[in-house]
Amino acid sequence: MRLITRICWLLLGGLFIFSGLVKLNDPIGTAYKLEEYFEVFAAAVPSLAGFFLWFKDSARLLSLTLSSLEVILGVALLLRWYLRQTLWVLLVLLVFFTFLTFYSAAFNKVTDCGCFGDFIKLTPWTSFSKDVFLLVLWAVVFFNQRYLRRVFAKGMLGIMYITLASAVAIGIGVRALGHLPYFDFLPYKVGNDIGQLMKPSAAMRYKYIMERNGETQEFTEYPTDTTWKYKQMVALNPESAPKITDFKVWNDQGDYTQELLKGNKLVLIVQNTDHADRDRFELINQLIVSADSSKKKITPLIITSSSPAEFDAFRHEVNLSAPFYYADATVLKSMIRSNPGFMLLKDGVVKGKFHYHDIPSRAKLEELL
Repeated sequence: MRLITRICWLLLGGLFIFSGLVKLNDPIGTAYKLEEYFEVFAAAVPSLAGFFLWFKDSARLLSLTLSSLEVILGVALLLRWYLRQTLWVLLVLLVFFTFLTFYSAAFNKVTDCGCFGDFIKLTPWTSFSKDVFLLVLWAVVFFNQRYLRRVFAKGMLGIMYITLASAVAIGIGVRALGHLPYFDFLPYKVGNDIGQLMKPSAAMRYKYIMERNGETQEFTEYPTDTTWKYKQMVALNPESAPKITDFKVWNDQGDYTQELLKGNKLVLIVQNTDHADRDRFELINQLIVSADSSKKKITPLIITSSSPAEFDAFRHEVNLSAPFYYADATVLKSMIRSNPGFMLLKDGVVKGKFHYHDIPSRAKLEELL
């Protein structure tokens, strides 16, 4: 039992640190997921809508706090620092996460819990099973603490280690909040060809699940016998499906998607005007003007998810003069974790992405093309 307890202790601490670091890599993405949960809870319990929407407004702070806490508790557990107290706090977090993943799975409200950010995508039931597994690890460790009596950092040394872990975790998250994620796991990362990812990587193959007289049968080709009634179509090679399925850009004249994927484009993404940072628009406008006169024939443009009226007022407020187009809000959040933010495209290939705190020069854009 001593060996099993120590294995569970290592796994529990290591998984908490890993999970926290993955979230801290992209705290804005974690905040988006928390906002989604709070919106669902507000709709499900109207009497507490104000309470949940208040938490929604604090999603970024909660994202940073919870993700950092996962890392800190994981380190504390591995050091066996105040082991019993650490385990009780871990239990509170585990119960909270288990409730969220069960709610997602049982009611199909949030289809991805964001447990490991965008690095590892888990289905709702897989996420719930993962949390149940962690609860089992916790129980083994909690009820066998006698095998973990040695503390690796006591007194002031323990405080120093935990302080260092806290500073590193919070520092990683704060920097990621003010810039782009350290590692981009989204389909719009630098180097990806958006146009190619909108197509299947191989011919899709399907099986058809049909029903007749209470009998269910699978077919690799759609049956010509009309007595069979269609029930479901399942992809046999889902890994070949398009990785980007909802990318579309338009304006009043029509669809601009394919035109966007041609030539050199400097795209300013304003996800929404309500929360867009306005402090850097002098530099943003300077870059748009200089890019427009580049020998590389860079075409600047703007994409937003705000309504025409909202964006028209906004662009006059910040003196934006480039042509603008519209896209779905979720798509823009996936394209870049910055509002506003720049994306540099060459024939649909992402050549660069820039947070509004890291606005590049024209020379930098030309170097990337």
